[in-house]
Amino acid sequence: MKRRYSPYNMPPWLRNIRNVCNQFIIPICIFQAIRTFFFPTTFDVLLLVLLVCAAVSMRYNVF
Repeated sequence: MKRRYSPYNMPPWLRNIRNVCNQFIIPICIFQAIRTFFFPTTFDVLLLVLLVCAAVSMRYNVF
């Protein structure tokens, strides 16, 4: 049986790290999008996709 996800099952230090990441992920995504717009390299595009996926998953509590 699959257990339901709950952020309250995590230790407090891990919740704090997750909250800090939630605060900084959107500004980092915006900065990376501007950087990718001006200097498009393969690495920058992949990093932007990875950051956007992380931001969406944190926003909707996927992981």
